[in-house]
Amino acid sequence: MTNLYNVLIRPLVTEKSSYQSGKLSQYVFVVADEANRAMVKDAIETLFDVTVARVNILNAPAKRGRRTRARRLLVRRPSFKKAIVTLAEGSKPLEIFEGVQ
Repeated sequence: MTNLYNVLIRPLVTEKSSYQSGKLSQYVFVVADEANRAMVKDAIETLFDVTVARVNILNAPAKRGRRTRARRLLVRRPSFKKAIVTLAEGSKPLEIFEGVQ
């Protein structure tokens, strides 16, 4: 991991993460496999200019999909690491999770 721009891969937008961002001021990101809590906190604070209160890291396991019609090829989604970032009280919301303005 050379710089903090390689820590965050993309935001994870689901129904649960949109609820968390709206009501709980928690934001979910897919992060690099080598990232830890301190790296994620530094990246969020530097890139978005907010104060981070807490970072939770989860390793989401790989999932098998259904077999195709020929039953020979098994579709598999790879595992990934995600971080749930809780912002401190009074911090502004992140712009990437906001709707069209």
